[in-house]
Amino acid sequence: MLLGGRSVYAGGKGGRQYDPFVATDPVDQMLQQWAQVEPDLDVSPMAIIGRVSRLSRIIDRRLAENFAQHGIDDWMYDVLATLYRSGEPWELSPTELVRQTMVTTGAMTNRIDRLVDRELVTRRHDTDDRRRVVVALTDGGRALVQRVAPDHYRLEAELLGTLSPSQRARLEGILRTLLVGLDDVIL
Repeated sequence: MLLGGRSVYAGGKGGRQYDPFVATDPVDQMLQQWAQVEPDLDVSPMAIIGRVSRLSRIIDRRLAENFAQHGIDDWMYDVLATLYRSGEPWELSPTELVRQTMVTTGAMTNRIDRLVDRELVTRRHDTDDRRRVVVALTDGGRALVQRVAPDHYRLEAELLGTLSPSQRARLEGILRTLLVGLDDVIL
């Protein structure tokens, strides 16, 4: 495993010996423990999966704190921002929202109901096809997205602040390759 161009593990029992002079994180400690108790077990995927999992929890917590300052939850921003980025007239069908937010139809119905109750979206039948339901941002929902988005993306930039622009670009490409390889593609 490389960290800052240096291997955290080199040689030793099972081909892996921990180097205490390289800055580490909790995942390195877990890998070291596995190497000691099961030196022939390949736990190298944990170096990536463990870190992605830990990052996900840290990022989710920090984003939730930011959303709470605006009186919303992450799922609310997800739905509202999806409608907003669709452009004028800032409306989509529930099916389109499900596709773009990757939640179940039941979860989306509940989310739309709760956003309607808060008067952040409306739900109505399409004027051209009464069988089709449309969910649209209200003026209040649009204003909320416009208020939250700058803080949200400023926080995301802060969370990535330890990475150089070239590291960010490489990581973006690697993560895209992994997601596409796992069939996380646009439907």
